Amino acid sequence: MNNYKTYIFGALLLLGGLAIGWFLKPSSNNTMDGDVHNHSATRDKGGEEIWTCSMHPQIRQNEPGICPICEMDLIPLDNTMANDDPTVLRMSKEAAKLAQVETYVIGGNSKTLAETDNHDIKVDGTVELDERTIKSQTAHLSGRIESMAVTFDGQYVSKGQQIATIYSTELLAASQELLTAAQYNDRVEGLKDAAIQKLNNWKVTDAQIKQILTTGQPIATIPIYADHSGYVLAKKLSQGDYVKQGQALYTLGSTSRLWLLFNVYESDIPNIKKGSQVTFTTSSLPNKEFKTKVTYIDPLMNSATRTATVRAEINNQGNLLKPGMLLTGMISGKKPSTIQKKGAITIPNSAILWTGDRSVVYVSIPDNDVPTYQYREVEIGNRSSKTSIIISGLEPGEEIVMNGAFAIDAAAQLNNNMSMMNKTVKVKKEEQSDVVPTFTDETPDEFVAKLDKGVLYYLELKNALVETDKDAASLSADMLLKSISEIDMKLIKGEAHIYWMEQLNSLKSHGESIKNSNEIEKQRDQFDFLSQAMINTLKAFGTADKTYYIQYCPMAKDNQGADWISTESQIRNPYFGDKMMKCGSVKLELN
Repeated sequence: MNNYKTYIFGALLLLGGLAIGWFLKPSSNNTMDGDVHNHSATRDKGGEEIWTCSMHPQIRQNEPGICPICEMDLIPLDNTMANDDPTVLRMSKEAAKLAQVETYVIGGNSKTLAETDNHDIKVDGTVELDERTIKSQTAHLSGRIESMAVTFDGQYVSKGQQIATIYSTELLAASQELLTAAQYNDRVEGLKDAAIQKLNNWKVTDAQIKQILTTGQPIATIPIYADHSGYVLAKKLSQGDYVKQGQALYTLGSTSRLWLLFNVYESDIPNIKKGSQVTFTTSSLPNKEFKTKVTYIDPLMNSATRTATVRAEINNQGNLLKPGMLLTGMISGKKPSTIQKKGAITIPNSAILWTGDRSVVYVSIPDNDVPTYQYREVEIGNRSSKTSIIISGLEPGEEIVMNGAFAIDAAAQLNNNMSMMNKTVKVKKEEQSDVVPTFTDETPDEFVAKLDKGVLYYLELKNALVETDKDAASLSADMLLKSISEIDMKLIKGEAHIYWMEQLNSLKSHGESIKNSNEIEKQRDQFDFLSQAMINTLKAFGTADKTYYIQYCPMAKDNQGADWISTESQIRNPYFGDKMMKCGSVKLELN
């Protein structure tokens, strides 16, 4: 379901982006007062200015005029966007207007939300068989299947029903042994009982044993009776097949009681407990509402979807529900008043873009000559029908895009910026600025200390790449992500705060890529970008009285070169490992 939604998002992003994507490059000299325009516009190879239509960007002319499609006045196409931060998107005022962007200044009081909105958690799920009802019907002795009553999957079998007949040479021999033992029973004590016990172990009935003794004739065939009732899930053998003792003939399960498995996002798990009420419907029974309760919460998360399975159980009266049915439901979560902290941030749901594993908002960056928006991943707590509580990623007083975020994200994707569908995009090394601001004088020691803890996990990650250990690299990346997420963003203010958020987004983005990758070379590729963000962070905020060596390998990244951080001057290359362990040199010391 999540993959399907993601594909739909991608298609809509491209459609929306085509309408505005060509207006991403506003002029640095642009002054738009009334109808006055002074653009530094895109020019063709001959130096001529290019004019386009705000509604139909495919229209391009070398002179002013009107759009041949909608007859609107053409405007100059800007080409002066200078931005080396892939999380930041600059748009022309025309594009922002076309996208109908509306912003909202967030506050820190969520009391109204707790008092007015419900807090049911919307979930999707499926109907599954109760695994405790799944049984295997086995053969009690070896032989050839002479006949079989179970002929197809889905067939219902009743307990005690004859389901097969087996011809067995072992049965023939054992029944002959019984007749012989009966002859010598008076001479050898217990011989007959042992022969009978052997037949009983094969589920030969007392009536059949009596028949052998009465007629004096051994038997070679025996019926097999169903040990359980249920629907056949998988038929293992057919008539004429040879079966061994204990081998499964088929598996079956009961539909009298079913499991309901719902996928719940990581942020919602703390708000659900065993016994929480579940209300759900299915498309095959649109007018019927079912109610039950949560019986189990999976302690393990799906690393790909960032969801956990929540299970409920229900008595399937009337056999209305079928395994495999899709469900839409609501789980009653805890009231926010019992879990949210004072000053929690509440924002409209229209501001949030959900991708399945990430929640994204766009923050309006103030004091810019053109509309400027920053990609920001946030962690969501309780959700209602209209609003959501933000656990991390935003601060009170920041201005977020309330309407138009989808259009901005589409434009970001077309501009190769970070977006819902493209979270790992980074600018090329040659496009990155070497100028790093310094905030060491205003950065509190608490922030530097917490940052230093994150650096320790970064170093563990580096060492894992040196050893070419992808599993250790994934684990270290996960610990790094947890460590930097615990840093209180309120410790730094103003420009320092903005710069930290930029680096934090980069650290999280590339850290997640390393964590979720199963290929060492892809981890190393992302490590380059991660290292650059960590280096910038240490330069800007300080090093907690430690010395770090910024090391450089010119041959890394297909001879583009790449940096990394080390606590010792000795070179141990994370990009090549033991292939070229000592390739590189010390570029800079930070202390």
